[in-house]
Amino acid sequence: MRYTAFAPWWWWKARPSDLLVTETTTMIILAILASLASIGLLCWLLFALAVFALPVFLGIAAGSWAHDTGAGVAGALLTGIAAAIATLAFGQLMIAFARPIWLKLLVAVVFVAPAAIAGFHATHGVVKHLMPSEAWQISFSVLGAVTVGITAFVRVVGMAAATGPSGRDLARA
Repeated sequence: MRYTAFAPWWWWKARPSDLLVTETTTMIILAILASLASIGLLCWLLFALAVFALPVFLGIAAGSWAHDTGAGVAGALLTGIAAAIATLAFGQLMIAFARPIWLKLLVAVVFVAPAAIAGFHATHGVVKHLMPSEAWQISFSVLGAVTVGITAFVRVVGMAAATGPSGRDLARA
């Protein structure tokens, strides 16, 4: 019994390049790789910039208010940027120099809450396209919110530790 006896008649004319690699296949593979890279970049941006959710929100709110009261585009931009910088500076100073630990924790929670909400909505925006069940969508969105919230909390505490006076209130082994 020979192996070639069972092969179809067109087997000998087929070439691997005709079967697997075409322009369409190449574009599909490149699109999938580009999509994965962009999702990775957006996730990195979400985690890296989550700490700044509160200052950005307050900056946009202050800029919108300034524009609505007749400050113009330039005045609204300056007002929004000033409000965002003031919010971030106030939060860092409060965490660095406040004495009671409950006050530091309160300021950290105020900065982490908008980051967790942004993490919820960013995760929900991705998973609503991936799964039909709303229960699973909410479950994964909550998991994303918790993950982004924990990351933002660690970053807020890390920023405070980096800017605080050295040696003060630090535990020693």
